[in-house]
Amino acid sequence: MKKMQFRVFYFISLFAIILLWSSCRKDFDYENSTGNLSFSKDTVYLDTIFTNIGSSTYSLKVFNESNKDLQIPSITLENGLESVYRINVDGQAGTEFLNVPLRAKDSLYIFIETTLNNSEVNENEFLSLDAIRFDTGINEQKVPLVTLVKDAVFLFPSNSNQQIRTLGLNENGEEIVVTAFEIDDEHLNFTNEKAYVIYGYATVPKNKTLTIEAGARVYFHKNSGLYIQESSNLNIEGLKSNDSTALENEVIFEGDRLEPEYAETAGQWGTIWFDAGSDGNLINHLTVKNASIGLVVNGNTANTEENLSLKNSQIYNSSSINLWGREASIDAENVVIANSGGSSVALAGGIINFTHATIANYWSSGSRYGSALQITNGENKTTLASFGNCIIDGNSSSELSLLNFDSSTDALKFNFTNCIIKINPERFEEDSFYDFENNELYTRVFLNEATAFVNPSTNNFSLKSNSFAIENGDITIANNVPLDINEIARTENPGIGAYQYNFK
Repeated sequence: MKKMQFRVFYFISLFAIILLWSSCRKDFDYENSTGNLSFSKDTVYLDTIFTNIGSSTYSLKVFNESNKDLQIPSITLENGLESVYRINVDGQAGTEFLNVPLRAKDSLYIFIETTLNNSEVNENEFLSLDAIRFDTGINEQKVPLVTLVKDAVFLFPSNSNQQIRTLGLNENGEEIVVTAFEIDDEHLNFTNEKAYVIYGYATVPKNKTLTIEAGARVYFHKNSGLYIQESSNLNIEGLKSNDSTALENEVIFEGDRLEPEYAETAGQWGTIWFDAGSDGNLINHLTVKNASIGLVVNGNTANTEENLSLKNSQIYNSSSINLWGREASIDAENVVIANSGGSSVALAGGIINFTHATIANYWSSGSRYGSALQITNGENKTTLASFGNCIIDGNSSSELSLLNFDSSTDALKFNFTNCIIKINPERFEEDSFYDFENNELYTRVFLNEATAFVNPSTNNFSLKSNSFAIENGDITIANNVPLDINEIARTENPGIGAYQYNFK
């Protein structure tokens, strides 16, 4: 028995000695790396950032694919203390790391961020370059760091001009309370020289006009937007672009997160809000995307002034409604209003005229409420609405909703002329307003025909060659809007919707 106890004690002691020896020898078991590391990326692209705003965090994985434990003599930024990048190696932040261990067949993470101050920028747009260096001399390995930096004009509330405003009620009847500030006179003309980044609700002062030139880019932070108050105006002077990707002459409103994963994320910012007392607003060649509500246009049907002229523009991917007209006077030509978590176009009273519009909803980011086009007539509102050569389509069985109507009143007057409408036949019997044989309401409409858009999921609502919309437009209506959204002539064999099919 004693012999057995001695053997157990002997082996335990021997194991402890070996373990202690191995831990003491740990530093001597690593060999220096000799340029034989591998990486998850050849180059780390940190995407686009604005001056003074930090980037997201990006990662680089470093691999030791050998069968030996290695020690990396140094990990440093090539630009050293002058670098605008920050790195974190396996949980430790710094600019220089020495003798970093990396076991055989193992890996480590390096996290990278950057921020450039406005004072360091001499150009409106440029590449910021650096590299992470592993070791020096003949064993040196590098992974370049690349960031596109945009200089910008930042507009935000300060202690002297900050206001808390209640814009009105949202679609749920809740007050919309925002942090607002009035735009200084020097910034009432947005040019295309620099991007504009807005924090809070930039407010156009009374009796002033905000003019936005062709090619301007306006980025909104979370819960931010543009407020055109009573007796003020918005004039957007976009032009047709020659490059369908760069859209060099289009005016673009979007969120200020520029990483690719946010390119199609709805609800990143607030809305463009027009007060009821704002008349004569002009918008041409504007793209609005990824808002909570694209445009909210308030009006008063007792006022004969037009609130908004909207031409050659696109509004898409709002988390709620793309275009919400509330007793407003709106004239829209060559517009694409599509894909939203609610209705693409929601109209509650007003004097409305849509010509060659594509109104669609192929929302795929979860469930949605509302049809592509919803017209509500209640609370003694007066609705006068006309739609000519328009498409109303989507991925639901019915994309036209007429709500809260009283057939005994003359408050609602509407007409669809030569339009493609997606509708569930069961609705025909629900209400006399869905009587598509009534020529006072519907003139030569086409029900449930194939619109054949190129790619609704990416907001490309141009037409495929098999679209029913091709050459089925009304020539009289087309002559009033002779060029489509891309300035293609439609005075011969016009189509339906914002896009004329180009046979060339």
